[in-house]
Amino acid sequence: MRDIIRGTRRFISGLRPVKVPDAPARAFRDLWPGDAARGARLMGGEFETAGTTHRLDSSPEAPSGWDAEAGPIAWRSAAHGFAWLRDLRALGTDAARTRARDLSEDWLGRGAEETLAQAPEVAAARVSAWLGHWDFLAATAEDGFRKRLLVRLAQDARGVVASLPAEAMHRGALVTLKGAIAAAVALEDEGWMTRALRFLPGELERQFHPDGGHVERSPAQLMLALQDLIEIRNLLNGAGINPPALLATVLERAGQALRLFRHGDGGLAQFNGTRENGAGLVDLVLTQGQARGRAPMLLEESGFHRLQAGRTLVIADAAGPPPARAKDANTGLPRGADRYAHAGTLSFEMSVGRDRLIVNCGAAPGAPAAWRDALRATAAHSTLVLADTNSSELSDEGLGRRPEQVEQDRQEQNGAQWLETSHDGWRKRFGAVHRRRLYLAESGDDLRGEDIIEMAEAGAVPPAFTVRFHLHPGVTADLQPEEDAVLLRLASGQAWQLRAKGATVSLEESVYLGGERRRNSQIVLTADPGADIVQWALERLAASGPPEG
Repeated sequence: MRDIIRGTRRFISGLRPVKVPDAPARAFRDLWPGDAARGARLMGGEFETAGTTHRLDSSPEAPSGWDAEAGPIAWRSAAHGFAWLRDLRALGTDAARTRARDLSEDWLGRGAEETLAQAPEVAAARVSAWLGHWDFLAATAEDGFRKRLLVRLAQDARGVVASLPAEAMHRGALVTLKGAIAAAVALEDEGWMTRALRFLPGELERQFHPDGGHVERSPAQLMLALQDLIEIRNLLNGAGINPPALLATVLERAGQALRLFRHGDGGLAQFNGTRENGAGLVDLVLTQGQARGRAPMLLEESGFHRLQAGRTLVIADAAGPPPARAKDANTGLPRGADRYAHAGTLSFEMSVGRDRLIVNCGAAPGAPAAWRDALRATAAHSTLVLADTNSSELSDEGLGRRPEQVEQDRQEQNGAQWLETSHDGWRKRFGAVHRRRLYLAESGDDLRGEDIIEMAEAGAVPPAFTVRFHLHPGVTADLQPEEDAVLLRLASGQAWQLRAKGATVSLEESVYLGGERRRNSQIVLTADPGADIVQWALERLAASGPPEG
């Protein structure tokens, strides 16, 4: 750390004043589509992101949307990072362009000096957003506004470049590098580019596992990091600079890894801060990343498995949470790769064709702490919950107590697949280990499981536990108490039945945040008193509805 600080000081002391041009030297357009519906809400003074909505209004009489009282830190980071420009651009109207400029002017007057706004990863996101939307935001604006924006952009870029290498362990470090490269291209600063390229290969190795998975173990963050890589590649190619050879390798691996998390509807499985994300955006990212081939069945280092047979798909989390790190004392931003991590170890999701069946509840990382953490809790995932206690301790900056040892073993034979996993997240508190066994038949019509509590002390009785299966809102569930079973009907008309042994079967309400908040149901298996194992089976029934599409 001292070497980094000394190197940064030497770099800053050697910086020459930044020459601010009349316009960026190179024009480049943001690749990714915005959401016109969110843009329309922003026209009314509301900014929605990361599962929460707060006021963002440029009216002088309105409260500042930029200060610490405006909303949770994840929401404010997105606001200061100008992520909302995509949504206004998606509207494509003169009124939307005017609103973008009004909000930018308001930020220059009331938000620019906020501590959070000056954090390297937030400033870098803003630099990339301004440059990627320059034609929409500023190209035809009056000279004074354009000059003020460029002066601030150059100031932000100088600080971003000086902050390298970033201290954050999560994707924010990649965002910082991308912002530095974008600024170096736009302002034609060779020194900035040289510094950014020096740290790029090391950051790629730190951000991505050899299997292509991202260090945050989040499908959403993997996709965003893949988008960052695509933008970096395009920036370098556009400037006539050969990207490091490692960049192409990581791009290919990350694209393949992202495929593992896709359900039959094309959206993403909901682990660690992830919401569904539309299939169209996932397709666009994979196309831009030139990712080819089929989804892998296993990400060995990342610890995710894909069991697939017939039309049935199971995506399972079989590894420990990502690494932690203390948050930044000045900005309050988390720095660990576990910033969005959930206590969902050994959870799984299941889909049949285009129908999601078993899900996790989703995420709202930008919501107030109580609601955000309710979705991060173990009980919000399709897995076992011991003594109503999370398998990892939730905190504002990531996770505290967590599983220290997570094991996985996978076998396949004649098309049938077995996955045996375990974690010790409850060992210190209860002396207990959770073991989960999954079996998917070669036809895909039969998924069976065992959830076992193994006590460290011989003869010890396990605390009470439940096994939860959250159902997608498109699934209709009917309890069949005489059979200890639940009848499930998918949107396509397919019927499945879940049966259990060693537990009482019940149906309870749940909530689903794959996108907009929706009500759904969950199957709850309450283990018999003193039991240490619950067995369950999920089987497809003979066709009893309309033909499948």
